[in-house]
Amino acid sequence: MQISESAVIDVNTGDTAWVLASAALVLFMTPGLAVFYGGMVRAKSALNMMMMSFAAMGVTTIIWVLYGYSLAFGKSNGGLIGNFDHIGLSNTLDQVTGAEGHQIPVLAFAMFQLTFAIITVALLSGAIADRAKYGSWVVFVAVWITLVYLPIAHWAFATQGGNGGWIIDKLGALDFAGGTVVEINSGAAALALALVLGKRDGFKRDPMRPHNMPLVLLGAGMLWFGWFGFNSGSALSAGSLAATAMINTQISTAAAAMTWIAYEKKRDGKATTLGVASGAIAGAVAITPACGYLNPMGALVLGLIAGVASAWAVTRKYKFGYDDSLDVVGVHGVGGLIGMLFIGLAATVTANAAGKDGLFFSGGTGLLQSQIIAIVAVATFSFCATWLIATVISKTIGFRAFRDDELNGLDTTYHAESAYDITGNSNRY
Repeated sequence: MQISESAVIDVNTGDTAWVLASAALVLFMTPGLAVFYGGMVRAKSALNMMMMSFAAMGVTTIIWVLYGYSLAFGKSNGGLIGNFDHIGLSNTLDQVTGAEGHQIPVLAFAMFQLTFAIITVALLSGAIADRAKYGSWVVFVAVWITLVYLPIAHWAFATQGGNGGWIIDKLGALDFAGGTVVEINSGAAALALALVLGKRDGFKRDPMRPHNMPLVLLGAGMLWFGWFGFNSGSALSAGSLAATAMINTQISTAAAAMTWIAYEKKRDGKATTLGVASGAIAGAVAITPACGYLNPMGALVLGLIAGVASAWAVTRKYKFGYDDSLDVVGVHGVGGLIGMLFIGLAATVTANAAGKDGLFFSGGTGLLQSQIIAIVAVATFSFCATWLIATVISKTIGFRAFRDDELNGLDTTYHAESAYDITGNSNRY
């Protein structure tokens, strides 16, 4: 987004209200993720899993204020990273951004984008559930946001009239709400983390089922609810484009939930609650980059595909032997990949005049090629950079929890608490 030079231009109050509400919705997604992930792990490490999300909220916010927003959205240096004009959120008070007639305060935009950064790094915790040192995770969050998230956010989100991030302003790839920045980025980084930390003790041998399915469903519902802010809030205005993004989000999320459990039913003979929750997330992930560029039927087709594809993809970890504990790679990585590719096929200017037509709407292969380049660049950079960061942490302060701590559970080890009082002695009365 471009910042206006004037500090006296009136903001569009309706658009501002929508972006502020959307920011709150997206922030709500991170506690939702904590509940979702917390229910999916074993009881002995549930609190630790949830605490990893809350650490992401705290650390990322501090970094965003100090220099994160500036590097992500400051004036571009060659399309690769922003500058330091907004250190400490300087030069943002009373400034506006956005198209004429739809301007909002820069701080509203900064808050909205902060919530994206928070949930992206929080997603990575699912790949290393039950086996990471909490202090090392806090260090990782700070380094990863700085070296991985901020550059990618600049590439794909920092539009500056043709002189901004190279993916959005030079390549011309389309990503409405974070298929590259959030989904493919988190999927590639999650794979790197899982490989560096290694498998949980007992992986493929011991049952590691979710300990609390009602929590999983509650968390999935919180994420579904917050995703409307995530996607339709990315229109940055309360108009027809936001409505298109919202209905497309609902359609794809619902469709994927159904096709995931249909796949389960055919494969295993049962449709599970974990499946319907995971399918809903997969559909929301896939529509994230595409929600502002597809018509409703396109969103339906995308959701139907994403549910089956992600359900199949999560089983690949057993074939290839990597322990992505809570299926970040299969759901977010694969879902984001499908959504980005589908834009190149089914995007239409009838949904968004500022978009492009995909292959199915006589747009040729140009957009699809741009989407593929963006996917490969983000996935490669994220995987390699994350692998290096995690390896350095492992070789210095240590990233993997000690085996005894892992077996006993990380809640009491790192937090001196347990998720459930099974003795009845926590209250005297």
